[in-house]
Amino acid sequence: MARVTEPPPQQPPTRQSPPSRPSIRVLIVDDDALVRAGLALMLKGAADLQVVGAVADGGEVVAAVDAHAPDVVLMDIRMPGLDGIEATRRLRSRPQAPEVVVLTTFDADEHVFKALRAGAGGFLLKDTPPEGIVDAIRRVVDGEPILSPSVTRRLIAHLVPEEESRRRADARTVLARLSQREREVALAVGQGKPNAVIAAELHMSVGTVKGYISRILTKAALDNRVQLALVVHDAEGAS
Repeated sequence: MARVTEPPPQQPPTRQSPPSRPSIRVLIVDDDALVRAGLALMLKGAADLQVVGAVADGGEVVAAVDAHAPDVVLMDIRMPGLDGIEATRRLRSRPQAPEVVVLTTFDADEHVFKALRAGAGGFLLKDTPPEGIVDAIRRVVDGEPILSPSVTRRLIAHLVPEEESRRRADARTVLARLSQREREVALAVGQGKPNAVIAAELHMSVGTVKGYISRILTKAALDNRVQLALVVHDAEGAS
């Protein structure tokens, strides 16, 4: 009598996990060795962040970026050699430049808008909780501005006007070149609203909002949405 061999039981199909997000590569720029070490230690606690380097002066930034290819640079403002503002300007003028997040103390507030105009994607105060710094790095990589309205108002109150009339006139000229719909989107960006909120309020898709923002930046010859928010602020101040 032939022996019947039962087939092995069918194994359930293997469920593949979705691809994980690539690590966000971070370069730290600060002249204080303790700050560099503290930031590096703190960022290592986030699974999706990777500290790829740390330098002590703005003059070392370009070479460090070429060597380590970071996605985000955490940039101090006050450094003994090349300051963070000029380092940001030089870095952001290069093709495919990483995002820059300025880390500053409130005592350095007179420099903050200069750094943003140089192309930084936002700023954080150095006493920001660790989870806030991690969240900000993720947001700037996703193209979201890092501007707290409450902190921005405090900074504006302390800023000494710098060529204020010219800035306001230039801002109004920029906005005048936009269509009505583009101005609506620009105003929402200036109010610090994320893309999803803008889409809901203006009854369009998030993809359409991103398309409008891209066209606005091209028309206005701006580097990012933070600079657009500053243009909106300047134009509103002129009204």
